[in-house]
Amino acid sequence: MLQEITNIHFIGIGGIGMSALARLFLHEGRKITGSDREATDITRTLQKEGIIVFDTQKKENIPSDVELVVYTEAMSEDHEEMMAARKLGVPMLSYFEALGHVANEYYLIAVAGTHGKTTTAAMLTDILEKEGLDPTAIIGSLRSKTGSNFKAGKSKYAIVEACEYKRNFLSLTPDVLVITNIEAEHLDYYKDLGDVQSAFRELCSQIREGGFVVANTKDSNVKPVLDGVDVTVVNYCDYFDPLLKLSQPGMHNQMNAAAASAAAAQIGIDQEVAKRALENFKGTWRRFEYKGEVHLPDGKASGAKVYDDYGHHPTEIAATLQGVRELYPDKKITLVYQPHLGSRTEKLFGDFVEALRTADHIILTPIYRARAESTLNVSSEALAETIRKNHSHTEHLETFEEIAATIKKNVNENDIVLVMGAGDITKVTTMLI
Repeated sequence: MLQEITNIHFIGIGGIGMSALARLFLHEGRKITGSDREATDITRTLQKEGIIVFDTQKKENIPSDVELVVYTEAMSEDHEEMMAARKLGVPMLSYFEALGHVANEYYLIAVAGTHGKTTTAAMLTDILEKEGLDPTAIIGSLRSKTGSNFKAGKSKYAIVEACEYKRNFLSLTPDVLVITNIEAEHLDYYKDLGDVQSAFRELCSQIREGGFVVANTKDSNVKPVLDGVDVTVVNYCDYFDPLLKLSQPGMHNQMNAAAASAAAAQIGIDQEVAKRALENFKGTWRRFEYKGEVHLPDGKASGAKVYDDYGHHPTEIAATLQGVRELYPDKKITLVYQPHLGSRTEKLFGDFVEALRTADHIILTPIYRARAESTLNVSSEALAETIRKNHSHTEHLETFEEIAATIKKNVNENDIVLVMGAGDITKVTTMLI
């Protein structure tokens, strides 16, 4: 289907996966246009690379000669660009459907799991590059090494992230499937953990003949997925190296490295090569990314370090905070957290309380609602109030400006400021530094 298509329009092109796929099609010589609801660093970079990007979304953006429309899952059916595309009668694919059409043409290494997909996929990309295998890669963040979420390779290998939301990863037929971990997540779609596990088990059934699944075989949430699968199972814990020196702190990153090493071994890469690549791995955008120092209202640097992180699930928050404690045992941690989705906040409310209160000072923002939700039974004010019962240094602030001003008023060189969330909370880091 895609081989003969030249003109492609992306609705929601500023998304991290969408922008990477747009770059892949541009690399192949196709004419790409796209739109998003506002201009961002990503959309501005796409424009510099030769893609026409509209920073508003309206029906007139759809080119008259368009042959395919790719849309993000966040788009509603009654979005005016979506309706205009349907009226034209051109083929329409979701991001994950389009990704499957492209990625399944390669020897595919798919990285799935509730947490750690981006870091593990980026680590694998570095390892294959070190081996000289020149993979194509679509990463769920910008690699610090290249500043891009896309790598155009010339070999048979491709590395992609496999997202479980709405079973989207079932568009993929991998040769190597990495499962970093499994938890109850996306409970606005899945009924419970068992429902999540059923999706992963179905993905395992789609691994090509002669392929592998790489996972922690002792993980109680993963074991039911692997029981009886008709494919070679590799325990990535066998590749755990306690002496490996990573730039990123925390046991969770050591486990990501083990998963990447195990996957690399299945395609014949020597472990010494993998180790050298991992020890030189520089991380990715918004995965415990160092941004700079907090600057005070008078313009002077305070000495307080600012880190930006995408974490939005209680397990991710707890793991990152533990890593910060390991790296800075004598520092005070101020956590700025933007809850992501009312449904996630409501269903994991108690877990969020436990994870968040391990910081020294907690600042919560209003909930970021990335898609339409029926649930209105929870608020970040309620989350702050619950945490405050056992943690007095907890507050809820309405605006990013208030947050930046509060931090600048109270910060000193003994502080670490960690800005977390999957929404637009990253803007606070710019205000601080």
